[in-house]
Amino acid sequence: MLTRIEGIYRNGRIELAQLPVNIPEEAKAIVTFIESEEIDLGTYGIDETQAESLRDNLASFAEDWNSPEMSIYDNYDAAKSNG
Repeated sequence: MLTRIEGIYRNGRIELAQLPVNIPEEAKAIVTFIESEEIDLGTYGIDETQAESLRDNLASFAEDWNSPEMSIYDNYDAAKSNG
C-alpha cells in the first residue's frame, strides 16, 4: 500500500502537510523532491502587478496554445536544426 502526503523540506527535516492515517510508527517511507512551481518574477525583471497584466493579456491565447496540435512546437529548435 502506498500513501502520499505532501510536505516541505526545511532545516534538514520533512514537515508533513497532514499526519498520515493508519500508518504504523517507524514505517518506511520514500521521499521524492519536486521542483517548485513558483516563479521568481524578479529574475525576469517584473513585479506581481506586471505579471498579472501579462497573464490577463495572454489569456485569450490559452485555448489555442494548450491545444494538442501545438505540441509540434514543443521541440521546435531541435526539429529545426535536424531539418
